[in-house]
Order: sequence, then C-alpha cells, then structure tokens
Amino acid sequence: MTDRQTIWDPLRKREVALTPEEQVRQWCIGVLHRSMEVPMHMMMSEAGIKLGQKQFRADILVYDRQARPLMVVECKRPEVELTQDVLDQAIRYNMVLNVRYMIITNGTRTCICRKDGDTYRFIDRVPKYNDICQQQ
Repeated sequence: MTDRQTIWDPLRKREVALTPEEQVRQWCIGVLHRSMEVPMHMMMSEAGIKLGQKQFRADILVYDRQARPLMVVECKRPEVELTQDVLDQAIRYNMVLNVRYMIITNGTRTCICRKDGDTYRFIDRVPKYNDICQQQ
C-alpha cells in the first residue's frame, strides 16, 4: 500500500499521481468540458509533440471533429507565475500544432490567446466548442 494520492484522469482513463500541476490539469479539463462544452473524447492529456528533434508533452489538446488540433492548454502549479516564458512555451508548441486558441493557467489565473494571422491577442473568454469548430 502507498501513501501516494491519486486522481482519476477521464482522458487517460486511469489514476494518476495527484501533483499540484495535475490538480490544475484536472480542474481545467472540467472547465473545458462544462463551460466550453468540449466533449471528453475530443481532448487528450499529456499529448506528445515533436519540435525538431525534441519531444514535448502538451498538458491538454482539444481536437475538432476531424481530429485536428484546435486548442492547446498549458497548465502550471498554482504557485508558478504566468510569465512570458510560460506563454512562449505554448507558442513553441503551436509552431507544430498551428491552433487558433491557446490557454495557459495555474488554476488561479488563466490567460487565453487567439491567433490571428501571425499575431496573438489576449481575449476574455473562449467561445463554446461548437462555435470554435465552425470557425475552422
């Protein structure tokens, strides 16, 4: 028996270690599902991304109905400040993914960016999943 706490990840369909970052990731999955109405089967936790020769893992990827990446979410522990470095990490992932929406969150603060052409702009909220899919 172990003292390690776990939490159910509905996307990976298994128990995972309950770290502070994982707690934020699970909170965010719930928000995406309940508030944005993203179907659970259209999200993936810890999605592998290859940039050049380096392998990365996006915390959450949201896919459209054709299984193309639609949004990337980067989650940090609550005590991690959302700095330009955190945003740059999401932008690096987007060099491969080329999604319109990026979210960075530490569970306390959340920043949402929308890509328009070559620029990113902060927005107050992300539209519902169905609306984003129609924008594609």
